[in-house]
Amino acid sequence: MSLRTLACSAAILLGLVPALADAQLVPGTGTLLSNACDDFEDENWNFTYNLPKASSNIDKTVRHPAGFSANYKWHESTYRGTPDFVKRVETPAGGIAGSKGALAIQTLNSGIPGQLSGKFQQDDLIAGVAQTIGYLPVNRSPSFVVRVYMPPFEQWEKRTGSQFGFRTDCQTTINNPAASSGFGRLRRNSTPAKKLENYWPGFFVQYNRKADGYQEDHAILLLRSGSRGEDVPGPKITQPGWWTLGMSFTPDGQVHYYAHPGVEDLKASDHLYSSFPYSYRCEQVNTFFFNIVNMDDGKTWSTRFIVDDPKIYSVR
Repeated sequence: MSLRTLACSAAILLGLVPALADAQLVPGTGTLLSNACDDFEDENWNFTYNLPKASSNIDKTVRHPAGFSANYKWHESTYRGTPDFVKRVETPAGGIAGSKGALAIQTLNSGIPGQLSGKFQQDDLIAGVAQTIGYLPVNRSPSFVVRVYMPPFEQWEKRTGSQFGFRTDCQTTINNPAASSGFGRLRRNSTPAKKLENYWPGFFVQYNRKADGYQEDHAILLLRSGSRGEDVPGPKITQPGWWTLGMSFTPDGQVHYYAHPGVEDLKASDHLYSSFPYSYRCEQVNTFFFNIVNMDDGKTWSTRFIVDDPKIYSVR
């Protein structure tokens, strides 16, 4: 038995990491839920923006109607608003064999429409999972896989910080502090003792620039999150290009993170981390989305990321 195996076994016995049996739901396991997936091969794929977009995360304004894709599989976030550039493009070299189309995502005005904040802001592109197949309880062991193209570093937005996210919208049940009186007793005939809570585990791609003091230009995958809500450092990316990212959810409520460079299917050795983010046990996954970040100054475009073949699987 290797030293690494001994160390992992000891950590599992001490409760420091999840048991490997719980961590090995490799994303892509089970049945492909094709109705909720998109391969961007339709040359007529397009997105209707319906500007001005939402910014309710900042000013509580939704601004209906929301943007949507022609195949109704994607829609604007009514929380942050949709990216300014959502377009089918030719698949970059090295992508999935036979793929001719992929989706480019980029944004410029990520804050309140007509107002420049001069701060980092975000836009979201939401997959219409609930509208196509409904919510996914974790007892179905759902998983999500996507290929992401990261351009050469000279094409990235010139700042250190998060640039892109691949995340899921999850739900759990938590104790409701509003249900207790000042003496810790439940209030009668008032607020329920439990409430539903949404949270958003996933990946962020952070860029670290040599010009900002790092030894070299590189990116890093950040995994959101650990049990306290902290971002967990993942693999360092020194050569951009295609990466495959995946998340899986097991009936115990854990989230499992997988990734590797290239576009090959994920395997057990690509497992990076497993956790109960924020100490929550996931009960169901509502959807997934792509998150794009930039400096909201009216002139600085975000890094253009390209995604292909986002897929959803279910064991049951």
